[in-house]
Order: sequence, then structure tokens, then C-alpha cells
Amino acid sequence: MKQEERRQQTIQQLLDATKRLVHEIGCQSITMNHIIEKSGLSKGAIFHYVKSKDEIFAWVLQEGVEKTNLRFIDEVEKGKRDFEGPMRKIAEAFSALDQADDMTNKVFVYLLGKEHDPAIAQVLQQFHDRSVALARNWIETGQRSGVIPVTMDVNRTAEMFVVLSLGLRARSSIPGVTPAFTAQDFTKFVVQTLKPNR
Repeated sequence: MKQEERRQQTIQQLLDATKRLVHEIGCQSITMNHIIEKSGLSKGAIFHYVKSKDEIFAWVLQEGVEKTNLRFIDEVEKGKRDFEGPMRKIAEAFSALDQADDMTNKVFVYLLGKEHDPAIAQVLQQFHDRSVALARNWIETGQRSGVIPVTMDVNRTAEMFVVLSLGLRARSSIPGVTPAFTAQDFTKFVVQTLKPNR
């Protein structure tokens, strides 16, 4: 097995084990020993690629964003010049923004509580910046295809979508909240904002 393949396989094992542990015991309770045990990897194999559980949490956070982007790209590459297909793929990812048990939400809130740590602050900034960059790319792709108005301010719109999505993620961890604005409302808002007037 080539080194890059081995690296990808190890990272995937770490991600899978960590996600199972988040569901089973929560972010706060997870230790590196839990991850070693759950993944079946040796301590040396794990620490060859990561320094801490928080680094693995950062990967979990990024994985969700990247999967959404891949689904969007796949839909765009089908060659149809429509709004509905790619938007449906993004909307599928939005559906979990207000769910307390969503993996990305749990990890985001956990890391947000550790923002004083410079390494975590960097992870959160990268997550924000990557989310904005992808939102910008999705809008620009729609503009090039003629399905999103070219007059739209791409930077402001992308930032607004990310701010709202992060707010929904954070709110998901507040017990007892009965939201008036849900992930479904957010999806409708995004669609109404991006869809050209006809």
C-alpha cells in the first residue's frame, strides 16, 4: 500500500472512530485512549498523523463541508443548466443545521468553547473561511451558468449564508429552544435569495 493511501485509510479510520465516540459518549468525554481503542490503530500510527483529539475534531468539521461541496460539484458536472439540482444537494446538507444530534454541530459547539486555544482558533477560522469560500464558489458557479443573477453581491451573500448557518449550528445546542426559524426556513431563504426573479 502506498504511503498516501495508508495515510488516507488511517485518517478515515480515525474519523469513523471519533464520530462513533461523539455519538456514544460526547465530545467532552472522548480521550485519545478511547480513539485508539475504537479505531483499532496503534498509538504510534495515530500520533504519526495527529497531535490531539482536537485535531481529529477539526477533520470531522471539515469533512462535512467537503462532502457537501463534492455533492454540489457532482450535480453541476452533470451538465444541466438548472438551479434545482445543485441547490437540492446543498439543501440536503442544510437540513441538519438545527439538529442537536448532528455530528458537525456537536463538534462545532465543542470547539467553539475552546476558541481561546490558538490551534482551535485557527481550526475555527479555517472552517469559517472554507465555508465562505465554498458558498462563494456555489454562487459564482450558478452565475456562470445563468441560473443565479450576476448582479448579486457574491461576497456579502456568501458571508450572510455562513453567518446564519453557524448561528443555527450554535443554537442547536441550547436546550429547550423552540425555533421560529428552522433549517428548512434557512433553505427556503437561500433559495429565494439566489433564484432569479421570473
